[in-house]
Amino acid sequence: MKAISGAKKMRKTISAAAFDRKFDRAEDISGFLDLKNATVVQRVNVDFPSWMVEMLDQEAVKLNVSRQAIIKMWIRERLDPSHRITL
Repeated sequence: MKAISGAKKMRKTISAAAFDRKFDRAEDISGFLDLKNATVVQRVNVDFPSWMVEMLDQEAVKLNVSRQAIIKMWIRERLDPSHRITL
């Protein structure tokens, strides 16, 4: 019988809660990760005047999202209008 290559193996699935428990117990979770489709994130720092932060926070509360989420949504909409989320 022929061994299955790594590329043809079925990726294991697990619930988010079970994944979190394994992670918290420092267990090996690598079998549950799809690193080929992982998103690379780059951190940037942006300085905003306090009045702008206050307005961002007000809008974030209206949409029930974090300040970071609203900034990401708005920038995404500006860069790619087909991803328009907010009104």
